[in-house]
Amino acid sequence: MTADHFTGLEQFEAGLWKIADDLRANSGLASNEYFMPIMGLLFLRQATNRYYEALAAIESDKAAGRMADRAPVAGDFTKRRALMLPQGTRFDEILQTPKDQSLGAALTRAMEAVEQRFQPLAGQLPKDYERFDNELLERMMRTFDNEALRSASGDVFGRIYEYFLAEFSKQGAHDNGEFFTPPSIVQTIVNVIEPDHGLILDPACGSGGMFVQSSHFIEHAGRDTMKRVTFYGHEKNETTAKLAQINLAVHGLEGRIRAGNEAITYYKDPHELVGKCDFVMANPPFNVDEVDAEKVKGDPRLPFGLPGVNKAKKVSNANYLWLSYFYSYLNETGRAGVVMSSQASSAGRDEAAVRQKIVESGAVDVMIDIRGNFFYTRTVPCQLWFFDRAKARDEARRDHVLMLDARGISRKVSRAICDFSREQQQNIAAIVWLYRGQGERFLALVAAYLSQALAAGAAAAEPLALFIAALDKLGTLTGTFVTTKRDPDPLAETWGELLALRSTLGTDIEAFVAEAAARGKDWTQVARDDNAGLHAARKALHPVAEQCRDLTKQVDLAAKLAGRVVDVAVKDLEARDSDAWAGAEITRARKALESARAAAVEALRRPRYFVKQADWLQERFPDAVLCDVQGLVKRASRAEIQGHDWSLTPGRYVGVAPEEVDEDFDFEEALRAIQIDLQGLNEEAVELAARIARNFEELGA
Repeated sequence: MTADHFTGLEQFEAGLWKIADDLRANSGLASNEYFMPIMGLLFLRQATNRYYEALAAIESDKAAGRMADRAPVAGDFTKRRALMLPQGTRFDEILQTPKDQSLGAALTRAMEAVEQRFQPLAGQLPKDYERFDNELLERMMRTFDNEALRSASGDVFGRIYEYFLAEFSKQGAHDNGEFFTPPSIVQTIVNVIEPDHGLILDPACGSGGMFVQSSHFIEHAGRDTMKRVTFYGHEKNETTAKLAQINLAVHGLEGRIRAGNEAITYYKDPHELVGKCDFVMANPPFNVDEVDAEKVKGDPRLPFGLPGVNKAKKVSNANYLWLSYFYSYLNETGRAGVVMSSQASSAGRDEAAVRQKIVESGAVDVMIDIRGNFFYTRTVPCQLWFFDRAKARDEARRDHVLMLDARGISRKVSRAICDFSREQQQNIAAIVWLYRGQGERFLALVAAYLSQALAAGAAAAEPLALFIAALDKLGTLTGTFVTTKRDPDPLAETWGELLALRSTLGTDIEAFVAEAAARGKDWTQVARDDNAGLHAARKALHPVAEQCRDLTKQVDLAAKLAGRVVDVAVKDLEARDSDAWAGAEITRARKALESARAAAVEALRRPRYFVKQADWLQERFPDAVLCDVQGLVKRASRAEIQGHDWSLTPGRYVGVAPEEVDEDFDFEEALRAIQIDLQGLNEEAVELAARIARNFEELGA
């Protein structure tokens, strides 16, 4: 139910930009000419990844007796959402093309063979690689032949497509309102509408990310996507439509995507799906103001009328055209999830009149506010609108809308980008479950967090033991030199503090391991659907979480002190000149200590993290039923919405969240760590000043 994300994005983008620079400098091509060849290479890289993953799964199933010991067939790969790539079409095989042969010809043959084998890709893949010279192509392919891309999961194809939209906008094929939907937003939509059967439509499908994430959701439940759903899409840009078909193929999926003028949703309904869709998902272009009002007037997909027409006979803002389309495409039990401009939920005049009719239809189900900086190419905030045509017949929800302000929920991915973590996506979904009266799913998620916390606590014992071993090894290597008598002894205080901390740390780790084991034993007696029992189990884990916090500080401090011992020995006592100083071994041991420290800190972070997720849910919804939470969520009645001029902006209803205080912040420990760092920096500054002075003397200044 949660999105996979491509990690190491910024590092990979640097390599992608080098490819672009290389092509600009050495191919003589414009960006709109090398865009598709690069995406073709990415397709082949991803298809090859999935081929080998599926092949490994097939061999594993054979060994376990889950399938017959026979040669694999195409269906075996399709079942595992991969393409059975013909011999000679896999990325690694092509990269081994002999230097005296044309790499471009090999790539073109591979694309032709893939198209021949997989009918939905016929005519979609680029086949003009022979215009690139061998060296340039090889550099491009080797950029894609790295560990990050070999192990990447999720909608990597769509993510890189987004990068091109941002950096190579010279194509002129994309309007300002169109941009890639971040995977965590797509997954949030999927989690709320739960598209697990029937017809799924995206009338602004872009590179097909909505379909890919729907497939992840279905497969997470152990079902076969292509046996459960049929994908339909519109995409006016034909290049983008090709990318959507390629993206689906990479994931072993198929969809019926119409492109070009016949797929301009404002004027066409190419699949004739009004009233037939089980699910609609889309991120349409925002605030378009050039739609011909005469052409759309009387369209059966606009049951609430036009939102407003300007003097030029253009629809003044197409946001409410899109919202009407989504409503109209749904069948009587259909659900829709839509990314929309934040302006739409409180827009006035004619748009407000349409919004009132939509609310009065009873179909508006959930509204979610999203903060800015989620979009890769835009900094604007947005909102998610959710329709449920069956809601009008649900007495509990019929006259209410769930208002959820998620602007305070996010994590920092990079300097400029935010998203929802896996757990944040689940927590948002859990609130919706409570709104729908599905308290058992809420409790199951809390129980899952506690199980993960306990498993992570048990797993932390090994990396902590490895950290202690690495610390002791460095201590042993430096001990002979450090304990040599000196007067005064610049190492005495730091070494003494390190020894004392080592003793305390060993005792505290033993206590943590014992406490985690005891809580794990207690957990076996807790019923997973017992709210009171889950509260008690969660609170019983707070001491474990606090031990994780304290141990993290001790581990960091021990590593800093050990590093400080080495630095003082080398810089102040010229340890490298001593026979008691095994320089190379000590350097290796120090690096090993840092690696062990990072692993131990991460292992300690996880139990505390999952306890905090359970805290987040149970502290806000202690009875496992929906309640209003200041600054987060409110179940707004239709009368309240009318009182706010039919506004659907969650922030108007939920209020402002109280300021949270981080009770875990330890100023004393933080200052101690800063002091150690500062002392080292001061020493470096003194040494640098002395070196500068010596240089000036040598220059005769």
